[in-house]
Amino acid sequence: MKILKTKQEVKQQLFAHRKAGQSIGLVPTMGALHEGHLKLVKNAMSATDIVVVSIFVNPTQFNNPADLEKYPRTVAGDLDLLEKEEVDYVFLPEVEEMYPQPTALTVDFGNLERILEGAFRPGHFNGVGVVVSKLFHIVQPDKAFFGQKDLQQVAIIRRMVEDLSFGVEMVVIPTCREKDGLAMSSRNGRLSAIDRQRAVILYDSLVQARKELLAGKSWFEVQKEISHKFNEEPGVKLEYFELVRTNSLEMISEIDLKAPMEGQKSSICTAAFVGDVRLIDNLSI
Repeated sequence: MKILKTKQEVKQQLFAHRKAGQSIGLVPTMGALHEGHLKLVKNAMSATDIVVVSIFVNPTQFNNPADLEKYPRTVAGDLDLLEKEEVDYVFLPEVEEMYPQPTALTVDFGNLERILEGAFRPGHFNGVGVVVSKLFHIVQPDKAFFGQKDLQQVAIIRRMVEDLSFGVEMVVIPTCREKDGLAMSSRNGRLSAIDRQRAVILYDSLVQARKELLAGKSWFEVQKEISHKFNEEPGVKLEYFELVRTNSLEMISEIDLKAPMEGQKSSICTAAFVGDVRLIDNLSI
């Protein structure tokens, strides 16, 4: 496994592989790797010839400086995990390498970035769009691998790939969960023992809501029940709990149980603070 620190090193190393006709897979991460990331890596290794994992905590997607400061950084452990997986390359740039000067360009994803996460984290998806486009230009992957847990991020990047004609295929991998259902996240390590127990409310609420919707309950009733459930749980603060069309993220208030499943593609999305840690999750219907 080779560690690459600069854009030039990446281009030099991958040139020979590209010339030999080998396919290249990219797994973009912000480090603090867990089993969910490794699942992306394993999928990349089975689907492409050469795998590049990037580790970069992108400052431009944090609208809260305190959140950036607290974001877990475990580079030594991350590199050990990736070496065990026999990853080919790790791109580990410094901030100055990715942003030699402040970026003047801004990316506006329209309504896609103004709802759900975008409503609570202004500027977040501009930062995501800029850094992912940089990684796509630097690595020029044939396939890029993302987790379903970040549903809105997936929708944003898919839109960017389509609108800007990036020659990359997006591969979306189902959310990895702990045994009790909590979606794996780098932020989970910041939860206290009691907050870790409380955090299961996100997944439990998603499962409950899906079950009740499929049983014919109205979304208004379901949403009201779930809001009450969060209000009753100490140390937990719900930010949103919404029903959306999976690809467009258009908010909807009902699902058509008679429509073909292929035409449905709806998801329930949620975000909540558990203690001082903000967690997100979603579940498809």
